Amino acid sequence: MGKEPVQLSRRGCLYLCAGAAPLPFLALAHSAQSQTARTIKLVVPSAPGGVTDALARLLGEQIGRTQGVTVVIDNRPGAGEVIGTETAARAAPDGNTLLFAANPFVINPHLRKVSYDPLRSFEPVCQLANAPTLIVVTAASPYHSLADLLGAARAKPGSLTMASIGPGSPFHLGFEKLKRMAKVDMTFVPYPGNGPSVNALLGEHVTMMFGTYANVAEHLKSGKLRAIAATTPRRIDELPDLPTVAESGFPDYAVPAWFASFAAAKTPKAAVSQLAAWLTAALQAPEIEQKLLIQGLYPAGLCGEELAAYLSDQFDDFGRIIRESNIKAE
Repeated sequence: MGKEPVQLSRRGCLYLCAGAAPLPFLALAHSAQSQTARTIKLVVPSAPGGVTDALARLLGEQIGRTQGVTVVIDNRPGAGEVIGTETAARAAPDGNTLLFAANPFVINPHLRKVSYDPLRSFEPVCQLANAPTLIVVTAASPYHSLADLLGAARAKPGSLTMASIGPGSPFHLGFEKLKRMAKVDMTFVPYPGNGPSVNALLGEHVTMMFGTYANVAEHLKSGKLRAIAATTPRRIDELPDLPTVAESGFPDYAVPAWFASFAAAKTPKAAVSQLAAWLTAALQAPEIEQKLLIQGLYPAGLCGEELAAYLSDQFDDFGRIIRESNIKAE
């Protein structure tokens, strides 16, 4: 979907796991003087303990420690990440408020009534990280390749089922895109999270699952599940023999799972550039890069106009899939 983001590292990653004990806030600085000098608020449109929240805390801590500013995490969950995003859109354009967001940033406006435009209400700062995604089946499944799955789908229209987060998640939209590109009829089965999706597959309640590598990594290693295709732009480092969907006959197919930062529209370019430099430096710090890789993400380095172009492609692509598939929000 759109052009491929630049990655700072191609080493392995196990998608960031939610569930770490959340902190009510994060405030870090070198001294009382620096705290009074400047406070940076990181708005997270989801609850503490999730992927975006953990990423914000990790980078916020690094920036606070190295730049001598106070960094505060402001969790604003609700309405599928809309509430927090609207809050950040209304922030003063002074470079002191950053939104940390993921794919729903460009999906929600196609599904819900929102008071912001993702392409006009914000200044893109930097894409922060990406996570690998793939399609898996059980070890007992008769399907050993994407071609096997699609062949069965053509032979038995509507009988094959795919579990994933949804409706309206990037995985759901990626599933619908694959259906259209392959001209097959398969059934999407939505679940409230990756965990329930995995359980449904292990229980053989569905044919396959579309999700993140980290959520199925242990089951792949134990032999309970089998990977069919990577839905990333290139092969997953931990699974170098697993072909991508694009390599399997569908060029340019990819399902992004990304996290990025945004400032309010009209934030001065100098302030945006400073924030981008801070975030980039934090991502490149060896100790941060290692924590991201261990905990689950590929660091990314797409900033400014390049990120704006990528988001525009994402917005258009997701919108087209939603319209063509007649997807509705719950």
